[in-house]
Amino acid sequence: MATINGVLQSQRRTNNLATQLSRFRELGIVLFLVLVIVGALAVEPGFLNPFNIRSILLWVPLLMVIAMGEMMVIITRGIDVSVGSTLGFAGIVVGMIFRDYPDFNIYLGTVLGILLGAMLGAVNGALIAWVRVPPIITTLGTLSAFRGLVFIVSGGRQVDPNHVPTALIRWSQIGPFGIQLVPWAVIIAAIVAVLAHLFLHFTKSGRNVYAIGGNPDAAQLRGIPVKITTFLVYAITGAMAGLAGILYASRFGFVNPGETGVGFELTVIAAVVIGGTNVFGGSGTVLGVALGCLLLGTINVALAVLGIAATWQLAVYGFVILLAVTVDAIIQRELRRATTGE
Repeated sequence: MATINGVLQSQRRTNNLATQLSRFRELGIVLFLVLVIVGALAVEPGFLNPFNIRSILLWVPLLMVIAMGEMMVIITRGIDVSVGSTLGFAGIVVGMIFRDYPDFNIYLGTVLGILLGAMLGAVNGALIAWVRVPPIITTLGTLSAFRGLVFIVSGGRQVDPNHVPTALIRWSQIGPFGIQLVPWAVIIAAIVAVLAHLFLHFTKSGRNVYAIGGNPDAAQLRGIPVKITTFLVYAITGAMAGLAGILYASRFGFVNPGETGVGFELTVIAAVVIGGTNVFGGSGTVLGVALGCLLLGTINVALAVLGIAATWQLAVYGFVILLAVTVDAIIQRELRRATTGE
């Protein structure tokens, strides 16, 4: 018992230090965001016009919705690289329903998309939690498998703009009281972020997520349901990817089996690790991830406004992932020194 208490006390000290360091990470993101904006304004003084601000805000919701789930997965020392394919599957299935049944309720379609995503996420969670297949292997496999399902279900045909309900498209065009600058898609993403924060900090299951990532062995000794919690975070991530599939149809007005969600997992992971979520598990904040999404959205629009080729975006994302991982490694080293004196 004394050994267990010692482990738990050490973990509490580590978590407190990690929390303090995460605040510096969030401040660093804000400062970097300011630098990006200032740099863009220096080249293009009209960068912060309403059109570009709206473009940034519209770019963020798809990313933020999935990133909230991906954050939970990474906190538990896992990863999900199948989220882009899950997004595509939910989007194409619901899009086909809208095409074949024009009067189908868009809210019911949204719920269906979330359920489809949760189902695919549950497949990942079951394989990882109970079959014990490593997360990267599992989700690399389902990345291809789910994308194959997209083509099988759709027959390789996209859902054209004329088949996407106008009411759904308006989610990305106007917001409350007819405000165009902050559309409903942004409001939905903000609600998801708030719910993620409440889940992680005010529910037992949410606190278990941090406990598992911080020290899986200690979590097991404390009687935390590690397998069920692991299954849950992958199912949640899938559900969020399913919701993103609906938001994709709203944002772009079509769903293409060969394009929708392809490569999106890299951007999501970049946003999460840039946002300060520890790639070694145990720590991460909703605010940090939201800031990471906003930063990538700003970079995305800034590159386009400045006339920089889209291919450079992947290079930028790869660079910032490496930078964030390096910072995490340094933080972990300092945490070990602070808690063990090594």
